[in-house]
Amino acid sequence: MHPEPRDPHPAPAPAPGPEPAPQVAVVVIGYNDRAHVADAVRSALAQGPAVAEVIAVDDCSTDGSDGLLARLAAGEPRLRVVRRSVNSGGCGSPRNTGIDTATAPYVMFLDSDDVLPPGAVDALLAAATEARAEVASGLCVRRELPSGREQPWQAPLYTTPAVLARPSQRPRLVHDTLCVNKLYRTAFLREHGIRFPEGRFLYEDFVFTARVLAASPRVALVPERVYVWQVRRSAERLSLSLDRERVENWTARIEACALAYDILLSAGQKELARAARAKFLDHDVRMYARELGLRDAHYRRAWWACTREYLTRYDAADWELNPGAPGRLLARVVLASPEPRDLPRLRELAARPARLLPPYARTPDGAPVWSPDLPQVSLAPLLTRPVPALPLAVDAELRPRARASLLRLRLHELYGRVAEAGPREVDVEWRAREDERTRGRATVALTPAGADVWSAEVPVDLAALGSGTWDLRLTLRFADGARREVTAHALAGAGRLRRRAVPSVVHGVLLAQPYATHSGALAVRVATGVRGVLGVVRGRLRRLLH
Repeated sequence: MHPEPRDPHPAPAPAPGPEPAPQVAVVVIGYNDRAHVADAVRSALAQGPAVAEVIAVDDCSTDGSDGLLARLAAGEPRLRVVRRSVNSGGCGSPRNTGIDTATAPYVMFLDSDDVLPPGAVDALLAAATEARAEVASGLCVRRELPSGREQPWQAPLYTTPAVLARPSQRPRLVHDTLCVNKLYRTAFLREHGIRFPEGRFLYEDFVFTARVLAASPRVALVPERVYVWQVRRSAERLSLSLDRERVENWTARIEACALAYDILLSAGQKELARAARAKFLDHDVRMYARELGLRDAHYRRAWWACTREYLTRYDAADWELNPGAPGRLLARVVLASPEPRDLPRLRELAARPARLLPPYARTPDGAPVWSPDLPQVSLAPLLTRPVPALPLAVDAELRPRARASLLRLRLHELYGRVAEAGPREVDVEWRAREDERTRGRATVALTPAGADVWSAEVPVDLAALGSGTWDLRLTLRFADGARREVTAHALAGAGRLRRRAVPSVVHGVLLAQPYATHSGALAVRVATGVRGVLGVVRGRLRRLLH
């Protein structure tokens, strides 16, 4: 074979695109996080030439973090290390130090235990400069460690690129209270005096974000991943926002939400202020209500009392916004009762998707209410909500067996709305907790099973699921074409949630434990083979001894 003749006049190679000018300061804050801070700093430096400086603010660590940062800075001219002389006790003060230190036109924030994904700075900077925006914001993902499972944060805000002349054009912005998935024009922060609360102030980013929105900046939204929030629930020292076992965490959250509302209202941002109050009901109250069953009686009474006190500040317009939403119904029960009550039912209503368990009470004249002794909490708004938005309740029981295990489902009526829509089928699938894989998909008919109940039975091949934790997901289908995605309430009692070892043709033996999640939904843990079963037994013994 003869080689191809060489072109005597080859086309010139395309000129490389212009590199972005160094315009961004990344402020990395840390305290006693020597194990992770270097990864955070490297992820910022790896963003490329757009990063003019990485400012590592050490909040007076005692674990050698400052020495590690100093060694990194010795070989990297873009890295500047600022060591605070006194620990602040929070995240706000070191971030303010970073704002004061920054010399670049734009600034963004990074926590020492998180990372920036490749291309994050370029995506935000391009959006900010092209739109001439004071703020550019992108998608943050929560990464659960060690599993690596990722969940997007406030994904509906970041489905497509958008430019907002002012934040009030999209009130849902108040739901994205994070400060770290955003790029800010440094001069904008300084001109408006926008800073974080100093010292040990939990949820300081709620207040900072409210101050940013109150200044009515031009905002660019990008769908790209720009921040990886790494959640380590098994860490010896939980992050401030994850340490929710003491009621002081809840009171701090209320304080931050109240201050954010006042900031927005004082700035004339009435629509955003109203949206912030709605967010408190739909997100904050529901999240903590799901966990009340994990707390002791003292916590529950204190939580109930301070929540009621804050809810008394709501006016009629606050309650009129989306009155049938689960968070508002839950809050009305709290406001109407001086003592904690109906906690299992409230937990189910706080779930995502919400489930309103029976009994379904009515007043003597037929109006739907929470209970006969709490008739002031009306459920009438449920009569006008579309079926896909109803808090439908499905009970579930999984019975592990040697051959085909059996899943039993029961759908409850809800003041006539279910019968009106005509339930026909239910799609069933099991979703892996670790990586969102789905298995065991099936579609079965729903059939009447007595007054106000529809039922279905589904065989489950636990061996095909395999080892891991599996969450049950259901989609109800109705005759009018409506669909409702739900989770199922795990029936307890009578040994229903007992761990069982069953023979398996594939694995020899498997261990299955149906259980209720902290929001009451049915899930199952499966261990396969003798080694897997022994691992569960050893883990159980270790916990008992501990």
